[in-house]
Amino acid sequence: MKTYEMKIAGLTRRLPICEVNAHLDIAGFVIFGDVEMTVAASAELLKKCPDFDYIVTAEAKGIPLAYEMARQSGKPYLICRKGAKLYMVDPVSVHVRSITTDRMQTLYLDSLEGERMRGKRVLIIDDVISTGESLTAIETLVGRFDANIVGKAAILAEGDAAKRDDIIFLEELPLFFK
Repeated sequence: MKTYEMKIAGLTRRLPICEVNAHLDIAGFVIFGDVEMTVAASAELLKKCPDFDYIVTAEAKGIPLAYEMARQSGKPYLICRKGAKLYMVDPVSVHVRSITTDRMQTLYLDSLEGERMRGKRVLIIDDVISTGESLTAIETLVGRFDANIVGKAAILAEGDAAKRDDIIFLEELPLFFK
């Protein structure tokens, strides 16, 4: 298996090269199970982020990062879920398609959770920002509750996302064109 080696938050990782299509490969960054990376990346991101009241992320790969950033900062986090749950009260939803998903998805946020962040400072986080579609979907959900988005952050910015001036990230992740 081909891999791409990179240093993130002082740690070295070998990421597997994954085919997206006949013309494009990406380096697969999966934070699940990598506690050392989750702790280190969270600490480095918190140093770069503005003050906030809530962290918001999308299910699923952003959850370990959101949890650890919340633990280190003492601030709460909310998750935009990929499916409406029975316990949700009047969930709001938005559609999204990301580079790592082969179909349209819908993100949901419980209205009671959304109301908790009304007028508050919100930091949107994810593991990797690539096309920005997931960020846009979360921004839309957060915007429905008139929260103040103070920052958008990720461990890695992939491809053209690294050129954006409206996101915070630790390292650039290249795309591999064939």
